[in-house]
Amino acid sequence: MPLYNYNARTSTGEEKKGQMEARDEFDLANILRKENIFLIYSKPVTSTQKAQNLKNYISKIRGSLKFSRSIPVSELMVFSKNLSVMIGAGLALTRALEVLSKQTTNEILKTTLADVTAEVQKGKTFSDSLAMHQGAFSDLYINMVRSAEAAGNLEDILKLLAKQLKKEYDLKRRVKGAFMYPLVILVAMTGIGVLMMLFVVPSLAKTFKDLGVPLPLSTRVIIAIAEFGINYWYFFIAIISGSIYSSVLFSRTAIGKNLIDILFLKLPLIGSLTKKINSARFARTLSSLLEGGVPILKSLEIISKTIPNHYYRDSLKTVIDEVRKGKTLSESLEKYPELYPPLVTQMIAVGEETGAVSDILKRLAVFFETETTQTTKNMATIIEPFLMIIIGVIVGLFAISMMQPMYSK
Repeated sequence: MPLYNYNARTSTGEEKKGQMEARDEFDLANILRKENIFLIYSKPVTSTQKAQNLKNYISKIRGSLKFSRSIPVSELMVFSKNLSVMIGAGLALTRALEVLSKQTTNEILKTTLADVTAEVQKGKTFSDSLAMHQGAFSDLYINMVRSAEAAGNLEDILKLLAKQLKKEYDLKRRVKGAFMYPLVILVAMTGIGVLMMLFVVPSLAKTFKDLGVPLPLSTRVIIAIAEFGINYWYFFIAIISGSIYSSVLFSRTAIGKNLIDILFLKLPLIGSLTKKINSARFARTLSSLLEGGVPILKSLEIISKTIPNHYYRDSLKTVIDEVRKGKTLSESLEKYPELYPPLVTQMIAVGEETGAVSDILKRLAVFFETETTQTTKNMATIIEPFLMIIIGVIVGLFAISMMQPMYSK
C-alpha cells in the first residue's frame, strides 16, 4: 500500500501531522476518522522521500550509537584544557565549543560537541547539555561543571578537570605498560610454539618413524598434539574462539565480575597494586570534587559510580549512609581496612581536624600514584625471571622429548 504524508485536526482542534499507509486518500480519511481525527491534506510519499526517510533513520541510529560510546580520556583532557584557555581569553562558550568541534579529529567528540553547542544555543546550561551525553561525559565531569556554573569559575574548574584527567590517563598508561611486556612475551612464545608444532615436529616424527626407535611418552604426546593440530586445525580455532567468547560472556555476568574483583584484590602483587590504584583514584577524585565545590555526600555518590571494583562501590554506599547520619568520613572508612590502607583513614582524619581535607586528599593521591608507578616497575622486574623460568622449562621439556629418541638406539 502507498504511504501518505497528512495534516489533520482532532475533535478538539489540535493539529496533527504524520505518515500512514492506506489504499487511497478516502481509505486514509476513514482510518483517521475512526480515531476522531479529521483529514485536511494528504500527499503520497515518493520513492525519493522514502529513501530520504530511511537515510535519516539510519543516521539517527548511528548518532545514538556514537553517543553511547565513550570518548578517550586523552581527548577529553585536551578538550578541557583548550576550552579553559578560550573562556579565559574572553571567548563566548558557544563560539569556543564550535571552534573545538571543528578542530577535533575524534568523530564521537565532534558530533557530541556539535549537539552540546546546539543545546546551549537553545538556552540550556552547559552542564545540562553535557548531561544529555552521559556515555561521553562522566558524572564527575558533569557535576564539576554544574558547580562551576553556580560559583562562576568555569575556567578554573576546567583547568582542574584537565589536570584530573591527565593524572587518570597517566595512571592507566603506567598500569597497562606494566602488563605489556609479559603479554608480548607470552604471545611471541605461543606463536613460536605453534610454528614448531606445524613444521618442526612433523619432520622429526617422520625421522623417528624411519629410525623405528621406541618413543617416550612425552614425545608421543607432543607428536599426537602436532598431528591433531595439523589434521583438525579448525577444532583448535573453534576451541580457542569459544574459550575467549565464553570468558568474555562470563566476565560480564554478576558472578564473573565478582570473581574478577576478588581475584584482583587477593592475588599476590596484583592485590597490592589494585588497592593502591583505587586509593589513588578515590583520593584524587574526591579532592577534585571538593575543590570544585561539590558537597561531600554528592561527591561520594559520584565516586561510587566511577570505581569499577564492586567491593569499593559497596563500601562507599555504606560510607555514604554513615556520613549522612553524622559520622566522619575517616570513621566510616576505618571499617574497611582490607580496601583502604590505614594511611588513607589516618590522613583523612587529620584533614577533618584541620579543615584541609581536599589538600590532604591531594597529597594522598600523589603518594599512591608514586607508589603505583614504583610497583608497576617492580612488577616487570619480578615477572621477567618467572617468565624466563617457565619458558626455559617448556623449551627444555620439548628439547628432551625430541632429542631423546635419537640417542636411545
